[in-house]
Amino acid sequence: MATPTVLSTQSITTANATPKQRTRGERVSWSTTIILLLCAVTVLLPLYVTISMAFKTDTQSVDGNAFSLPAPFSIDGFVQAWTLTKFPVGFAMSLLVTAGTVVATIILASFAAYAIVRNWDRRLFRFSFFYLLAAMFIPFPVVALPQIQLTGRVGLDNPFGVIILATMFQLSFSVLLFTAFLRSIPIELEESARIDGASTWQTFWRLIFPLLAPMSATVGIFAFLYAWNDFMMPSLIISDAGLQTLPVRQNLFQTQFSSNYNVAFASYLMAMAPAIIAYLFAQRWVMSGVTQGAVKG
Repeated sequence: MATPTVLSTQSITTANATPKQRTRGERVSWSTTIILLLCAVTVLLPLYVTISMAFKTDTQSVDGNAFSLPAPFSIDGFVQAWTLTKFPVGFAMSLLVTAGTVVATIILASFAAYAIVRNWDRRLFRFSFFYLLAAMFIPFPVVALPQIQLTGRVGLDNPFGVIILATMFQLSFSVLLFTAFLRSIPIELEESARIDGASTWQTFWRLIFPLLAPMSATVGIFAFLYAWNDFMMPSLIISDAGLQTLPVRQNLFQTQFSSNYNVAFASYLMAMAPAIIAYLFAQRWVMSGVTQGAVKG
């Protein structure tokens, strides 16, 4: 009968221990730490090279030492990239496509997920959900040719056509995320709103949609990164070269300007800066939305 007393005493001692004492007793997983460090290096090292090369002169960029620091620092690469790629126009086109895709994806995916979750007992809505999941396994290159022909015939070979297609290709994954999150919202909240006389439309916009804010941020940042960095879809759909997005305009550095490394890296840095900034600001909501949807769903 002494063993339970000992275990109880140990449990009480552990519970009363300070956070620092409990931390000392935990073992560090060196294998996991090393793997995480290697993953961090694979991301930070190319980023360092990009920043370093962007601030070098034309002579320094071709000296064969990519890891050396710029001496002296030069912004000539940014000036040339700004002119060669017509950066303000490309930035405006990328911003238009990205903003349209983010807004359309959040609205349509939340609509679809709400209808599916609240009508799950109906066969049509269950079929719609699995139909959308199946669409996740169809990449754009597989249906690129018919999409190009279709957008050209209906006059959507422009940024607006890219917005529509990008939204459709983001819809499946976004509906999956919203569906997992909506299942964690009690139905009693909606029943209370309906007792007060709220319609389905009012219930969604005034009650449900505000509760979807964490998952909306998650869906939004995924849609943002997809639309901002996409090269293939705009290059195939948009027929007017003057309306092309930044990733397509940067393709010129792989052809006639392939030796101007400082100009190319300066252009890449300017193009990826908005995506990095957006992710840093939205990272907290992204992790919160994914965690809540996974745990409660």
